[in-house]
Amino acid sequence: DHRCPVIDTWWQTETGGFMITPMANAWQLEPGSATLPFFGIETQLFDKKTKKPLDPPTKGELCIADSWPGQARTLYRNHERFVETYFKSYPGFYFTGDGCEIKGNGYHWITGRVDDVLVISGHNIGTAEVEAALERHVGVIEAAVVGYPDPKKNQGMYCFVTLKDHYEPSEELRKDLIKSVREIIGAHVSPDYVHFTPGLPKTRSGKIMRRILRKIVQPDISNLGDISTLSDPSIVEELIKASPRTKQS
Repeated sequence: DHRCPVIDTWWQTETGGFMITPMANAWQLEPGSATLPFFGIETQLFDKKTKKPLDPPTKGELCIADSWPGQARTLYRNHERFVETYFKSYPGFYFTGDGCEIKGNGYHWITGRVDDVLVISGHNIGTAEVEAALERHVGVIEAAVVGYPDPKKNQGMYCFVTLKDHYEPSEELRKDLIKSVREIIGAHVSPDYVHFTPGLPKTRSGKIMRRILRKIVQPDISNLGDISTLSDPSIVEELIKASPRTKQS
């Protein structure tokens, strides 16, 4: 009803609070973007290969300069691992482990975990970037993207998509979503599968269990692990039955 703004934010458990976040009603929102760093937070992107800082507009690995209130200070009984994980890659900076794009207006677009990247025909494609492109479609409420082995392209792209009420799965809508992704990201990014589903496997706190989705599309359904902690375990069986990947195995 347009009565309140819906905002995207970026933060981690380790950061202790929002790090990149819009001020609702104070500036223009862009769906999928966490907008600008919060007061006192300074972000810096680095090139993964050269380890050199990058100036926007650009894409790179997201780091935080200086300290801030609420940040994690160690890991219990394993301080060496804490330093190794967060501070060794880029000395003097906190390494988030996330990829990011900063556009000309300074807005930040999180492209996903740097280790959650698909390599398709020589192109590195962040799954979060594809999910954001899918979710910009007026009929999509949520999307999750995972990869599967492909002998020709190294990996294929499998997209799980949940539609809003009053939208029905169709071949026309599937083609429209693929077209939308290609237009937003580039012609080299084209989903191989678009799987419409009423829901996704999530923890009770709402986190999508991509580990299970990867197992379904590989397919490796005999090794799903414990699914009893999901908010709705029955959705897993529904996804397995409906997936063309499991039918091919």
